Amino acid sequence: MPTAKSARTDDRQIREDVLREIEWEHKVTSKEIHVEVHNHVVTLSGFAHGYLEKVAAERAAKCVYGVKDVINNLQVKPGLVLSDSELSQEATQALQRDLSVPDTRIEIMVKNGEIELEGDVEWHFQKEAAEEAVQNLAGVKSVSNRIVVSASAPAQDVRIKIEEALRRRADVDPRRIAVLGHNGTVELHGNVRSWAEKDQVAAVAWAAPGVTEVENHIVVVP
Repeated sequence: MPTAKSARTDDRQIREDVLREIEWEHKVTSKEIHVEVHNHVVTLSGFAHGYLEKVAAERAAKCVYGVKDVINNLQVKPGLVLSDSELSQEATQALQRDLSVPDTRIEIMVKNGEIELEGDVEWHFQKEAAEEAVQNLAGVKSVSNRIVVSASAPAQDVRIKIEEALRRRADVDPRRIAVLGHNGTVELHGNVRSWAEKDQVAAVAWAAPGVTEVENHIVVVP
């Protein structure tokens, strides 16, 4: 069983690795990002220049081996401040330019630089595309994605397709994953060796036709 001393040593190593990974990430340029680690859980604090940078810092931290979770408390200090009406117009145009986002099915609300997206789509990648289209706009402080995936398919078919897809992946060990499906919702159980692998399993599940929700209960066990 790991001792308290070895746990602290692991946390120090993880912190160093997270700092280096964030420095390695070209989308992150802020020098005001602070990292703390306790029991393999990373907390990010300080300031990012934009919402995309905040997301990139979190993604970089999750890539580090040994990280079990990331708490992102970064505040966004945008270099350019737009009015809510200006930002709403920019967001609308960004969605219209993105061919992955269905026309006229997404509503945009902006308050104090914070964007909320609502509506419904048939595929999860469309929901992700809508968020990615607006998260790098100047002046964005946060993005709340409340878009609903509304398609559905028989639970048995969904589960089989996901299990087959997991077996094809070189970056996932399907023997450690259990897939359950009901009414368009997929439950993922089991354990993986990294947060990146956990994200990959969820991405595979979301790619199956008919999936409207993914409940990811997978545990990271380095």
